[in-house]
Amino acid sequence: MLKSNLITRAGYKELQKELDYLWRDKRPKITAIVSWAASLGDRSENGDYTFNKRVLREIDRRVRYLRKRLEELKVIDYSPQQDGKVFFGATVEIENEEGDILSFKIVGPDEIYNTKDFISIDSPMARAMIKKEVDDEFYVSTPSGKKEWFINKIDYLI
Repeated sequence: MLKSNLITRAGYKELQKELDYLWRDKRPKITAIVSWAASLGDRSENGDYTFNKRVLREIDRRVRYLRKRLEELKVIDYSPQQDGKVFFGATVEIENEEGDILSFKIVGPDEIYNTKDFISIDSPMARAMIKKEVDDEFYVSTPSGKKEWFINKIDYLI
């Protein structure tokens, strides 16, 4: 599945904050530890050196990824024209016939980690809801068949 390049302003700021932290704070600290450990001599038996060298590679890999990704992303801000329909950035409450209620915010794929109440715009659930209004029904294909859901509430919290 292709990953969308959409992100909310808050999500973009979080990624920028992570990049800033890794580059300005964490990387210099790990670099200092690696330099200190290297000065001790034999690196093949030096656990501090090998472990922190690996950590440094992981930081550098994440920094490269974030720099490239931040350039590709398109920040989507709320627009009053979205009111009443489900679009990117909406917080939606849905319900099925069994009375199960779910609530989540539709965001970009880079924002869904570390939170249960965000879903990606690329997910089948989000795709099925786009342009729907309150009281509309929609269907989502699941491994156990098609499931019917109803839109209870749409909100754009800024």
